[in-house]
Amino acid sequence: MLLLYTIAIFVNATLLFLVQPMFARMVLPLLGGSPAVWNTALVFFQAMLLAGYAYAHATSKWLGVKKQAMLHCVLLLLPLFLLPIAVPKGWTPPAETNPIPWLLALLTVAVGLPFFVVSAGSPLLQKWFATTGHKAAGDPYFLYAASNLGSMMALLGYPIFIEPKLHLLDQSRLWSYGYGLLILLTFSAAFVLWRGKIKQNPDSETKNDETEIALSVPNTQSRMRWVMLAFVPSSLMVSVTTYISTDIAAIPLLWIIPLSLYLLSFIVAFARRPLLPNLFWVRALPILILPLVVTVAVRANHPFILLMPLHLLTLFVVAMACHGALAEERPPTDFLTEFYLWISLGGVLGGAFNALLAPIIFHSVVEYPITLVLACWLGLRAENKPLINESRARIFDFVLPTLLGLIMVAMMLFLQKRGIETGPLFLALTFGFGTLCAFSFSRRPLRFALAIGTILTAGLMFYKDGNSGRILLAERSFFGVHRVALDPAGQFHQLFHGNTLHGVQNLDPAHHKEPLSYYTTSGPAGQIFREYADAAKRVGVVGLGAGSLAYYARPKQKWTFFEIDPVVARIAGDPQYFSYLQNCKAPYEIVLGDGRLKLENVPDGEFEVLVLDAYSSDSLPVHLLTREALQLYFRKVKPRGLVVFHASNRHLTIEPVLGNLARDAGLVGLNRTDGEVSEAEAELGKVSSQWVAMARDKSALTALLKDARWQPLKTRDDVGVWTDDYSSLLSVFNW
Repeated sequence: MLLLYTIAIFVNATLLFLVQPMFARMVLPLLGGSPAVWNTALVFFQAMLLAGYAYAHATSKWLGVKKQAMLHCVLLLLPLFLLPIAVPKGWTPPAETNPIPWLLALLTVAVGLPFFVVSAGSPLLQKWFATTGHKAAGDPYFLYAASNLGSMMALLGYPIFIEPKLHLLDQSRLWSYGYGLLILLTFSAAFVLWRGKIKQNPDSETKNDETEIALSVPNTQSRMRWVMLAFVPSSLMVSVTTYISTDIAAIPLLWIIPLSLYLLSFIVAFARRPLLPNLFWVRALPILILPLVVTVAVRANHPFILLMPLHLLTLFVVAMACHGALAEERPPTDFLTEFYLWISLGGVLGGAFNALLAPIIFHSVVEYPITLVLACWLGLRAENKPLINESRARIFDFVLPTLLGLIMVAMMLFLQKRGIETGPLFLALTFGFGTLCAFSFSRRPLRFALAIGTILTAGLMFYKDGNSGRILLAERSFFGVHRVALDPAGQFHQLFHGNTLHGVQNLDPAHHKEPLSYYTTSGPAGQIFREYADAAKRVGVVGLGAGSLAYYARPKQKWTFFEIDPVVARIAGDPQYFSYLQNCKAPYEIVLGDGRLKLENVPDGEFEVLVLDAYSSDSLPVHLLTREALQLYFRKVKPRGLVVFHASNRHLTIEPVLGNLARDAGLVGLNRTDGEVSEAEAELGKVSSQWVAMARDKSALTALLKDARWQPLKTRDDVGVWTDDYSSLLSVFNW
């Protein structure tokens, strides 16, 4: 019996977490590969999980487990009419408005019912098991660990085993087969339940010391605490993902690591015999969170090899402290479905705060510091012991952090007046002092949390400009955080998406119009436009950036820029930041929306040169690198037209993807990697870059073939030919 229920819960959770990356992968081509697609989808899935848990709680309470089991078995059959899962035809995202409502509607229509039914499976199966006569039925919460183990294995297995091996259609069919197996397992569990005798109050003698649960009825305070204990790790998980991607390194598939740690904390916390007592994680929390807070306060983004583990380990410790507290406070089995309902509500609120609310009200990833403060206050409360004079201690909880903040500000002002710059000595005297004081407060959760907030506020006051220079503009959209910065030397305006450079302009009037960074006249981009300027009457560019390529426009040409993010279009068109578009010598238009979708509306044979400049971001829009996308590009260029790809990327090797596509389509492709940038060139704003040019035959590339720096595209059989329903980022990852 126990094996049946364990396998059923494991399969249920596996399906739950297989459908999430699978359907997000189906949707990504429609929304430009934005990381916000995953965050929004995650909130939707959390909301549907909440709905499933609410259904499980309500039906178990109103119908009883046997009638409820009959109802659920019928409900399990309904999604069969919607399988296999796919994006419905005719769904096109809005070009100029926030696509979040559209995406939520699509998710509801395409995958809402199957996900809702599967989401209810775990709490229901645990509730059914709790009413059996099995010796472990008195405390079935260990099955929650099996559920999260299945979730984590599905999450890790998708990019490693499933995505590289199976096309999306095959993935959807595999999920359908798995759903059929779940139906059989659930029906079997229901049959065991129907044949057995319902045991309403499992014998408390079956509970050992490690799994003993409280016998009292949960009150409102307990319920709200469950919500908050679930809210903080959920919010922190999304915050860490966004913060690392924005301020440290935009690594593809990065979201898998924080989410895996989040699930692992549930597995460890709800295990029958936890590896370590929850007090260990509570004590470890301030030790890890203090150095992390300092790095966040001073905008540290290197060395990557140290910062990445610090952020991830702190996330795991906070999740363990909070989820460990939930495991210790789990109620009797009569309240099992209600307990999971409140946990799910906390998870939904945490995800919604980060994915839906934060991008609207914050210009940067401010939700991360806020969640860290909440984690300090809530995570340490497990060890909170009242003092003899609690009222006086409560006053000091507010007074001491305020005093600490005033002292830190006074020290900073004093050191600045003495000419001590914001270097190691400055940090040691200010943040070192603040850290030591905050650590002394760690046995008082509220006092410690407010001290952490004080340190973060001090960092906000004295490190406004970050490592990239003085921030002139910070704006956030569905597609990420954009910053315009004046470099520390005051020589350039720089456009950043997260910490990825997207454009540079020299402020010196003598060099103000010259394109810099990846687009210099001495680089591959400059060479292409020199050689093909006369022949190119119509030029299309997918990806606007700062508008640097507009420098190469000629009066008799017409240029069309396709840009998915309205914020980028506004920044590039504002001459107080960048004037490339203002100085453009040819008439141009900016078409808002995903480049591939908008190219469908362009007449065939429209362009002599089509530039795909959406790959320089470290988050790769896979849908622009597929067989179907390449076919579209060459329909839109003239017979002797050129398709140019900007292939620069810090974490992925794009060349073999393009090489395989060119070979598959019978095209000629050349690659030039401009990696040797002299110090003099670097001082003038040039950075290394990689560009690829493709044409239908060699004659169209004659000018580039004369230059030995342009080499034939490399191919790799292990990468395969990417299509709209097949790709594998891991195959081109720069390990």
